[in-house]
Amino acid sequence: MRQITDTVLMVRPVAFRMNEETAVNNYFQKEIDVKDINEKAQAEFDAFVKKLKGVGVNVIVVDDVPEDDTPDSIFPNNWVSFHENGEIGLYPMFAANRRKERRLEYFARLEEEGFKITDIVDYTSAEDDDLFLEGTGSLILDRQNEKAYCALSARADEDLLIEFCEDFEYTPVIFKAYQSVDGKRKQIYHTNVMMAVAEEFAVVCLDTIDDAKERKNLLKHLKQDKKELVVISEEQMHQFAGNMLQVQGAFDKKYLVMSESAHQSLTKDQIAKIEKYSEILSSDLGVIEACGGGSARCMLAEVFLPKA
Repeated sequence: MRQITDTVLMVRPVAFRMNEETAVNNYFQKEIDVKDINEKAQAEFDAFVKKLKGVGVNVIVVDDVPEDDTPDSIFPNNWVSFHENGEIGLYPMFAANRRKERRLEYFARLEEEGFKITDIVDYTSAEDDDLFLEGTGSLILDRQNEKAYCALSARADEDLLIEFCEDFEYTPVIFKAYQSVDGKRKQIYHTNVMMAVAEEFAVVCLDTIDDAKERKNLLKHLKQDKKELVVISEEQMHQFAGNMLQVQGAFDKKYLVMSESAHQSLTKDQIAKIEKYSEILSSDLGVIEACGGGSARCMLAEVFLPKA
């Protein structure tokens, strides 16, 4: 299976703002005093899309629907995943106002673009039991080695993770990840803010995994699969240096996509490790990061579906 794709689905926001329903356990969100937040988010979004298209990434942009009032629609990777066997995963969401983001009409657009959908694997009924698994926010998929890395949290239920792994034939690599908030260790809301897995390397904030055995197990799997480690600090993680995604551009060239703040937080040594394998593509996502508590990776729903 391929680890990276040249096609991503992105949702252009129309009602972007700080989502009060997600702020309860997303400690990356901040209150900022900025006028016209949605317009600024749209400008950041459009510039990001332009950069991706500029290097040959196939970006399928769909528009959010204003009447649904979905402030986090810009982060589609939490509710959907697309797989090489033609299957789509649909995921249960922690915040009630995020559940309206799941718009199946977007799939028709993918079919128009020549992609084949064979089945939808729907986990959303778990919401009735207050159980959640927020897509590739919760799941870091090593598709090549068929492993699913997952930091358990209110948004990543262990039983649902196991169910996903059984359905899609992945091996679960389970741990808990924490960040310091006002002097207390609190669970990180999404795995994809503390780690990213590329073809040849993995970016990971080991300081977030407080349990030594869990940390050792995670490292064992990454080393087993010959991933070069790029270890980031918790401070760098707070600049979204864990929220990255490797994609393929024109001429099979690989890019590691991240925000400008993530890029600026990296050391020369970390950049050198990454650039052995991928060019870095970064874009200013300051307003989106502050209000949304998510960054570049969260905005990209990778499309691995086969062509019809």
